[in-house]
Amino acid sequence: MKRIFALAFLSAVLAVSLFTACATSRPQDQLRFGIWASERDLWDEAIFRWKKAAEANPKSAAAHNNLAVAYEKKGLFEDALKEYHLALKLDPENSYVKSNYKNCQGNIQSPGKEAKSKKDEKK
Repeated sequence: MKRIFALAFLSAVLAVSLFTACATSRPQDQLRFGIWASERDLWDEAIFRWKKAAEANPKSAAAHNNLAVAYEKKGLFEDALKEYHLALKLDPENSYVKSNYKNCQGNIQSPGKEAKSKKDEKK
C-alpha cells in the first residue's frame, strides 16, 4: 500500500512539475509571472522572467518595458534606458512606455527624488 501511495504521489508531483514548466515557458506566462513577482518586490525574479519573455519574443514592447521598470527599481539605469529605447522602437506610441521612460529620465537627472505621481506601469 505504501508503495502505491508513493508511486501515486511521485506521479502527481511529476505532473504538476511538467504542467508548471510548460505553462511558464510561454512569453505571456513569463510576463504575468514577472508582474506577480514585481508586485511582491521580487525584482530579481521579475527581471529573470521578463528576460525570458524578451528572449522568446524580442518584438514584445511589454517585455522590454517591464524589464526596464525592473532595472530602474534595482538602480540599473543604463540597462533601464536600453530597454526603454528598445520598447519605444518597437511601439513608439505606447503611452506606458513613454511615461515610464520620461519618469526614468527624471529620476536619473534628480537621483533620490522620485516624481510624486510616479507609478511604474506594467502591461
